[in-house]
Amino acid sequence: MPVAKLASDVSMLGATLAVRRAAGARIVFTNGCFDLLHPGHVRYLAAARALGDVLVVGLNGDASVRRLKGPGRPILRAAERVEVVAGLSAVDHLVLFEEDTPRELIAALAPDVLVKGADWPSEEIAGRDLVLARGGRVERIPLVPGVSTSEIIRRIRSRS
Repeated sequence: MPVAKLASDVSMLGATLAVRRAAGARIVFTNGCFDLLHPGHVRYLAAARALGDVLVVGLNGDASVRRLKGPGRPILRAAERVEVVAGLSAVDHLVLFEEDTPRELIAALAPDVLVKGADWPSEEIAGRDLVLARGGRVERIPLVPGVSTSEIIRRIRSRS
């Protein structure tokens, strides 16, 4: 069952990742809302996974998505988004967070590579300083033009 990828305890996930890192694995972390999963998300997560050996995805909880994206969002509830994202072969671990940024998660998990979409200016990527201070790196992945959850919602509404 894909939901088994969901970490219920961040400290246990951190310990698991530390063992993998000690064995030579490169830990990659990214985060997002991943509401209405689309080809851009799938390509993005595959590209993130290709930057290391273990991909951890921080998934914004429902209240966090609402604060970031506005009323009416998320379209899919956290449990539904977890199931969909966990079903992707690129994703090794998922962790839900309710804060507006994953900074605390990044501090706890200490990834070697932090990934965000290229729409994020490098200096605005939450946790960037933490990863760089540990000798890690930050990567920005190009987005798929014209593919976004907001665009999908616009298309659905225009057909009404």
